[in-house]
Amino acid sequence: MSANGSSETGCLSEVRATNTTCSQKELSITASAISMTVGILSNSLALFILVKSYRRIRLKSKASFLLFASGLVVTDLLGHLINGSLVLFVYSSHKKWETFDPHHIVCSLFGTCMVFFGLSPLFLGSAMAVERCIGITRPFFHSTAVVTRHMRRLLGLTWLLAAMVAVLPVLLWRPYQVQSSRSWCFFHMEEPRDWLDVLLPLLFSMLGLLALLLSIVCNALTSCTLLQSRLRRKHHCRGTAYHLEMICQLLAIMLVSCVCWGPLLIHVIMLSTQAEDRPSSFSLLVVVRMATWNQILDPWVYILLRKAVLQKLFLLFHSCCDPRSRSLHCRRCSVLRSSVDTSSSGTGPSDCHCRGRIPLPVTAVKSIT
Repeated sequence: MSANGSSETGCLSEVRATNTTCSQKELSITASAISMTVGILSNSLALFILVKSYRRIRLKSKASFLLFASGLVVTDLLGHLINGSLVLFVYSSHKKWETFDPHHIVCSLFGTCMVFFGLSPLFLGSAMAVERCIGITRPFFHSTAVVTRHMRRLLGLTWLLAAMVAVLPVLLWRPYQVQSSRSWCFFHMEEPRDWLDVLLPLLFSMLGLLALLLSIVCNALTSCTLLQSRLRRKHHCRGTAYHLEMICQLLAIMLVSCVCWGPLLIHVIMLSTQAEDRPSSFSLLVVVRMATWNQILDPWVYILLRKAVLQKLFLLFHSCCDPRSRSLHCRRCSVLRSSVDTSSSGTGPSDCHCRGRIPLPVTAVKSIT
């Protein structure tokens, strides 16, 4: 009786473990598919907005910025498409790498794509920050030396640098390794064999952190210079609104990159330099999933932080926080209504109302355009 009971208990535990594994697998596949779909749709919408703005814009500095921004969105779009497809393929193959990848080709491709689509946004963000810093602090040099073909070459060199770092482990016969979760491939981080196994992840992390540091320094310098120029000038130039829009987008990209990629880069350095081996598969998987959100949040920077959206937010904030603008607008509406009634009696009611949303006076609108 006890033997039957123990056997039944063992069978029930095996069934529960199988059900738990199946539910976790279905949840991982669903989460990966949703993340891939949202990322593709978001980046496609952002790319449509950027291409439309690039065709309409006539300002040279804005065109250079939009070129890099479009390259960043295209990189994020391809990253979601390729990496997401590889993840779904691994899950559909039940993570049996020995069966579908006996020659280690898929793992090498997976690891190369992970590194390339990870470093490229960081490099492009730093290049955009440097370009804006030169355009604001040295406008004459930027207008004469920085041309469109130079920006295109710089964009290509940025992708080339990220690709060289990504294929370096394959060229040095240090192929990427299937990680403990068996759902992705990355550097050989557990029990390094020699100094190359330590150098390669350190190179990846140090380049990423240097790109983030360069973005922070350039964006801080650009913001300070732009703020000083606006405080000194009584009349704002025509391109100031474009500069404000670009610096807001750059600051948002920098913040997203630091939050999403900072933990992964620091964690890789800690794993590469620690003296003793510790179980780190779960923590590494968590920070990698945080890094994937960078490619989802980047396009929403260009979707939400546009000039038209920023103006509407500024108008709404100003009308809510400044009661004087509301009373001034009401007095203007009453004067206009009385003049209209006096000049043309019998016409329809005036369209100027003091209820509802209150637009900003003309002087305040000009201050941000």
